[in-house]
Amino acid sequence: MRLITILAFSLLALFGCNNSDPGSAETGNTGNTVTTPSNTINTSSSANRPPSESPEIHVQVNGLQGGKAYLVGIFADQQYGIDSAQIDGAGRMLFKRAEPYKSGFVFVWLQPTQESIQMIIDSDQTFSMTTNSGSIIQSMQVSGSKDNELLFKHLNQQMVSQPQIDALNKQMQALQEGSLNYNNLKTQRDALIEERQSGLKADFEAHPELFYTKFKFAGQNPELVEKKLPDGTIDKEHQIYMFRSQFWDNVDLSDERLLYTPVLANKLKRYINELTPQHQDSIIKSAKYVVDRSLASPETFKFFSNWIALNYEPEKTTLMDPEAVHVFMVQNYFTNERAFWADSLEVYALQKRAGEMASSLLNKQGPNVTANDPQGVSRSIYDSKKPFVVVFMFNPDCDHCREEAPQLKGFYYQWQDQVDIFTIALDTNDQEWRQFLQSYSMPGTHVYDPTNKAIYAKYYVDNTPEIYILDSDRKIVAKNLKVKQIGEVLQREIDK
Repeated sequence: MRLITILAFSLLALFGCNNSDPGSAETGNTGNTVTTPSNTINTSSSANRPPSESPEIHVQVNGLQGGKAYLVGIFADQQYGIDSAQIDGAGRMLFKRAEPYKSGFVFVWLQPTQESIQMIIDSDQTFSMTTNSGSIIQSMQVSGSKDNELLFKHLNQQMVSQPQIDALNKQMQALQEGSLNYNNLKTQRDALIEERQSGLKADFEAHPELFYTKFKFAGQNPELVEKKLPDGTIDKEHQIYMFRSQFWDNVDLSDERLLYTPVLANKLKRYINELTPQHQDSIIKSAKYVVDRSLASPETFKFFSNWIALNYEPEKTTLMDPEAVHVFMVQNYFTNERAFWADSLEVYALQKRAGEMASSLLNKQGPNVTANDPQGVSRSIYDSKKPFVVVFMFNPDCDHCREEAPQLKGFYYQWQDQVDIFTIALDTNDQEWRQFLQSYSMPGTHVYDPTNKAIYAKYYVDNTPEIYILDSDRKIVAKNLKVKQIGEVLQREIDK
């Protein structure tokens, strides 16, 4: 597969953290190296919060006798190094400096034992944590940080309840839903979940001011609505709809501290990739909903808009029309008014490319192509009188093109009464083009324009081979296909 046009370079440049410090840090438990966001304090949504103090975090892990510890932060779906400390012979370490750490969810990675200690950091950055190696969560004692005291209270409760819940779920999977035994196990499981949720709710109500509350509350899923159908079974479609529509209710997208936890990235991925039907119209609707909600936080907006735009670049998905999502995101959010992280030239380049891609979206009129065939005769897509035109865009050096070409030939002889084949050679030379046509005895009309002025690549192609189907009105009814999918699409169009 050969890349014809590259858009990612500019989006990847825009995706970097605004005002970030250059450099990278080893994350320890993953071995990854990522750009480190600036360790200055967030200002958005912080009007009612006290300024962060210089950190002095004492950690003692009994059982350790020296080594190195690393403080590792989370930004969306990445990890970055924040600080490091020496572990003394009694397992003590101190994270201290003049500049405050960013508020967020972090962990201390202990190099000697490969263990990690979860931690919440907010404005109060002076506290201590004491625990034992081998039982980090069970042994944890926190002093001076209500956030972390509640965090480890919850982690301990989870360690007790989760294995019981998992065991009940496993037993339920082997039973008929709705049976007596199934319902008994479900009652036990739901009671355990309710007990845990009640504990969380009590903490949230008692400490609404804590970042722990904001963090854990944002991570909660909506309750499943068990609306019944006339036959007594649960209406799964309605259940999924309600779950999706309430998915962001607990999340304060104006609070940029949440970007420095796993919550926002995990929820965004699940919302777009799992809870949204993978059809361009549905994805655009979901993208608009969540990105518009993020506009109150510039950094959250930047992350959400970039993640969705990058996720639906044509070469990164099997969606039939990912360009529709990509074009929508760029034209609506990567503007001079909104894309504060980009300069005007970058915005211009993105908008120009999106405008060209917009010409090749589904249900658009397919731009005509006029170029010379091997005999030097000018040929046009619109010359065809058949009900459908299959446009096959290829590069002779492309391995996938050589795989698809023989299949296209076999397809044509089954559908030749309905279809014309129109092939367009891209990014090649006259000799390679002719040799390719001769090697595969390609049927149909074949053109090549060495100036690249008349080819679909300007409008259509990011990778080769690329296959489009135009109907009798020469509108695009399918794209991003494999040859084996063409017949199914044609039959669908004929049966309309």
